Amino acid sequence: MSSTDTLETNEPSGTPEEAHGHEGHDHNHEHQHGPVLNPEVTREVVIDAPAEDVAKAFRTVTRNYQRYARLPGFRPGKVPESVIKRKFANEIRKEVTEGLLPEQFRKKVEELGVRPVGQPQVTELTIEDGQPLHLKAVFEYLPDVSIEGYEQVVVDKPSVEVTEDEFKHELEQLRESRGTIEPVEEDRPLVDGDWAQITYSGVVADEPEAAPIAGEDTLVEVGGKETVDAFNQVLRGAKAGQELKAEVIYPADYPEAKLQGKTVAYELTVKAIKRRVLPELSDEFAKEMGNYESLDQLQNAVREHMANRKRRSVEGETKDRLFAALVEKFQFPVPESMVQEQVDARLDRGLRALAAQGMNTEQMRKLDFGRLRTAQRDSAVAEVKAHILLDKIAEKEAVTVSDEDLDRELHLAALQSREPYDALRQRLTEDGGLARIREQLKREKTASLLYERLPA
Repeated sequence: MSSTDTLETNEPSGTPEEAHGHEGHDHNHEHQHGPVLNPEVTREVVIDAPAEDVAKAFRTVTRNYQRYARLPGFRPGKVPESVIKRKFANEIRKEVTEGLLPEQFRKKVEELGVRPVGQPQVTELTIEDGQPLHLKAVFEYLPDVSIEGYEQVVVDKPSVEVTEDEFKHELEQLRESRGTIEPVEEDRPLVDGDWAQITYSGVVADEPEAAPIAGEDTLVEVGGKETVDAFNQVLRGAKAGQELKAEVIYPADYPEAKLQGKTVAYELTVKAIKRRVLPELSDEFAKEMGNYESLDQLQNAVREHMANRKRRSVEGETKDRLFAALVEKFQFPVPESMVQEQVDARLDRGLRALAAQGMNTEQMRKLDFGRLRTAQRDSAVAEVKAHILLDKIAEKEAVTVSDEDLDRELHLAALQSREPYDALRQRLTEDGGLARIREQLKREKTASLLYERLPA
């Protein structure tokens, strides 16, 4: 075992937010953080064991190898000890190390009275058959955090009531979702809000060999947010049949990559003028929107949906501000291993989102993960501090998570992942995920408790 090897301890290894496991997208970014530890929350242990204990452990492991080893030229169980030691030297040494050190490490940590996180890092190790064992290892631990006065940390708690203006805006969006585009029969020019049916062809400046940017019978909303300003200017006041010219200078951050920073000279022809026609709010409209018998029934459903959505949004934003206030009030160092695990969780969420948007594995491999990790660090530190504070407050408030609470969460996770419930539960039990889910649920209950106590 070299000076950079780690020692398994079975102690909590941080608190990753993504407790439900990791989907199978292959983004190939490194989760290796090297030997960097936060010296403010790092301790060292020294372990020494007498030569007799080491020799005994070597004998026990060697005999096990003798019993089960299958080597050409030897009957099962009859391979000489010298051959076993020579053939399996590295494996035997590894098993002896793993057998002797974890329990010794736990005892030393208990004497120090701290709770380790992450994996200990071995800085010195001597372990040979018949020789005394000597180990030095450093590890990070959870800081002893004071939460005195947490009850006085408050933030504004906005109203979750849906206003009449918000309700009317939602109904208007529903009408627009069912709107139709119809031709304008009268002889008049285009005005804002109209839709121009155009044919266009554009030449990119300084790219004479490039194919023109062209379109047939394209609908463009005059004055619309998605319409470039140069088109709006020439279309306003134009009539059907009119030929126009427009020069568009696209900004460097234009959504369509091939047009970013380009200047394009367009020629366009207005083929027709159209307008959006919105349906009237009526019982018939309600029936078209779903299983609603009347407009009143639809409006009640819309109000209920809006109330739930606003309540979730306001509660989430308020909790985030409350966490920030708690982190600001209580200053303490955090283990770097926990920070890096949280960076991993944030990156994994981001990569899943990119995968959902269509980014493939090859594109992900080209991302600058060093820069991305650095960009996530400050937020990860704040999240780790919030987790530690919530855990301390949960202990103070005697917050618990029942088996029923955990079971509901697992059933939901099974539905979302389309994994059988029993298989999911067994996998999470084996990899420690079940304990992390319970821990996260406890934090959520604690956060809700603090939120409910905020003055309205």
